[in-house]
Amino acid sequence: MIRLLAIAFLMLFAGTAAAQSVDFPSVAVGSVAAGPEIKGRIYKPEGPGPFPAIILAHSCAGANRHTDVWGRLLVSWGYLVLAPDSFGPRGTKAVCTTPGVVTPNMRIADIAGALDYLATRPDVIKGKIGIIGHSHGGSTVLRSAQKRFDLAQRGLAGGVAYYPGCNPAFDTGVSIPILLLAGDKDDWTPADRCRQMVADLARPNLVEAVYYPSAYHSFDSQAPDRTVPGAAGKQHHLSFDPAAAPDAEARTKAFFAKVLR
Repeated sequence: MIRLLAIAFLMLFAGTAAAQSVDFPSVAVGSVAAGPEIKGRIYKPEGPGPFPAIILAHSCAGANRHTDVWGRLLVSWGYLVLAPDSFGPRGTKAVCTTPGVVTPNMRIADIAGALDYLATRPDVIKGKIGIIGHSHGGSTVLRSAQKRFDLAQRGLAGGVAYYPGCNPAFDTGVSIPILLLAGDKDDWTPADRCRQMVADLARPNLVEAVYYPSAYHSFDSQAPDRTVPGAAGKQHHLSFDPAAAPDAEARTKAFFAKVLR
């Protein structure tokens, strides 16, 4: 029960991790053009550091309460967190019904910029930077891990992708450790596409994939069951899963402790 309520309790103690606004440039990477100046939020543990850091990539709904909850949770584990807003600077709040407006590929430039920015901070341990993302942000994590972008040379050490939209045609060149967490009942980002992607990986040893048999999309978010619109008029079911959520949280904590410590 304590683990099930961990995120909810963190909201009650929001003052323990004050967030600071920062700006940094989006950076061209390979064929991906630089985006606009990116705004972000820094969540930092108490003390001077230096700390290992985690980039928190928001979902298709943009930077919101879910982002804040995860930022504070990661801080409670001892990480400095940078949560970039990839949508606001591009003139939109969300892309859940219009996914082509801002794509995971476009967000690679933001992640590269975030890594370069974190490398300038004396309170961040060099080369000890991870990334976590949910849904659209999870897709961004997978894309950030691709060998062709070589974000490892910018300090990216590993990533956690919650219910990502896996793309077997573009995401099989993973070159850093990845933890992939998906729900078998997800009707928005189907787990079977992730299974196909994992089966085709050039380096399958780098990806640990966990599929929760009863979990829907957004299984970590403690919100009422709901149906929301996606692209092309489709409707998708979102539901908190009391078994998957704490297990995924524990796996996430253990993963980052391994790759960032």
